[in-house]
Amino acid sequence: MAGAEAIGRPSVGHWGLQSIVRAAAVCLSLVICLVRCTDCAKPSNIVFILTDDQDVVLGGMTPVKKAKALIGDAGVYFSNAFAVTPLCCPSRSSILTGRYPHNHEQAAVPDLLRGKYLNQYGKKEAGDVAYVPPGWDQWHALVGNSQYYNYTLSVNGKEEKHGDSYDTDYLTDLIVNRSLRFLDDRSPQHPFFMMLSPPAPHSPWTAAPQYAKTFSNVKAPRDGSFDKPGKDKHWLLRQPLNPMTNSSIDFLDNAFRRRWQTLLSVDDLVEKVVQKLQDIKELNNTYVFFSSDHGYHTGQFSLPIDKRQLYEFDIRVPLMVRGPGIKPSQTLKDPVLNIDFGPTFLDIAGINLTEVNMDGQSFLPQMAPSLRNGTSRPYFLVEYTGEGHSAPDPACPKLGPGLSQCFPDCVCEDAFNNTYACVRTLTNYNMQYCEFADQESFVEVYNLTSDPHQLENIVKKGGRDLDPLLRLLSTFQWE
Repeated sequence: MAGAEAIGRPSVGHWGLQSIVRAAAVCLSLVICLVRCTDCAKPSNIVFILTDDQDVVLGGMTPVKKAKALIGDAGVYFSNAFAVTPLCCPSRSSILTGRYPHNHEQAAVPDLLRGKYLNQYGKKEAGDVAYVPPGWDQWHALVGNSQYYNYTLSVNGKEEKHGDSYDTDYLTDLIVNRSLRFLDDRSPQHPFFMMLSPPAPHSPWTAAPQYAKTFSNVKAPRDGSFDKPGKDKHWLLRQPLNPMTNSSIDFLDNAFRRRWQTLLSVDDLVEKVVQKLQDIKELNNTYVFFSSDHGYHTGQFSLPIDKRQLYEFDIRVPLMVRGPGIKPSQTLKDPVLNIDFGPTFLDIAGINLTEVNMDGQSFLPQMAPSLRNGTSRPYFLVEYTGEGHSAPDPACPKLGPGLSQCFPDCVCEDAFNNTYACVRTLTNYNMQYCEFADQESFVEVYNLTSDPHQLENIVKKGGRDLDPLLRLLSTFQWE
């Protein structure tokens, strides 16, 4: 999902926790969030480019060659970046609150952090288009879910309708054009935070006209877990038809190509924003982040297209950063989570992180050790609450939001008891332990060193395979 442009002129503390919490209420439907800070202790600007549904495991970074050169090669790649939940709404709330989903309701505006509000921004029951969260100088928010044409924006509380003209309405291009205008009009003495949230590569996968015929021979990757049966996995992974029908494979191949096509416009966005920062002599004074809200799958374990699953293809995300104090051409293996963005932004702004209540931690020390000391986490949590209606029979209904999707073959991609919590560790042991909240209390355990595609659930093997993880779990506590 994508949505808005916002520019604020708050005090330091307001720019910190309060603005970030408020932004989380609507940033799922944001096109651009822009905040100015009048009294920040550090002068660095922040540009945060957040794509929607962009994987890293299945080659999702392939189309954004200019972004890789201008951000990753000029700074740092994080090879182990994760979303703590693989779904747009809770992930984006975690990004801007710095909190795990199970702690979202402890925020200052708990009702605004729920998925219903995020998906329904601009509707009457959610405050209508006139609602603009406090703390922003400019606010441009998409009404409803992701679109590329024929959408409505809330522009500083006023309705702005868009049609189907590429020159004036294509959403990714509109985002970059308004961003460039902001950078031209900005006051040099004021650092700013700019969040650019294009719709790509989220459905409906509408490419810009000049890119509509690219990648014509590309197909979804056939390796790893592609079209493999969900053996010894949660019931949801055991129910898809295997092998998949030709119609499902044709559909997911088409979706895969179109997703890449939409990302070419994101690549142009990155190039234009970085060039503008260079032109106005702010590039060396700006941290530029590039990431996604979660990953995606196209045929893994015979699930055609979606997210929501605990596996690497859905929870790993791209992450590149350039900026002051970051040496170029680095690849860092330290695990970084989407709950770490909020603390990192505050750290860059000079906010004392001991004064804020966040689950994440700043990764500024990892990418710019000359500026800050810090330590890497040994393990982390991944969690998800399944959508759907509770029922004694776990069979997936053929109708209902977030349950069964037909394209053209109906496949269950989610259900109420697709609810899980996982402990993931990369330090010393590259393993994952997951428990489901269902009648079975189903458990999945993977050794990703020997089984990177998570084909074998080793929970029944026991013995030495599980000893390292069991020792870790015996000391494990979450707040």
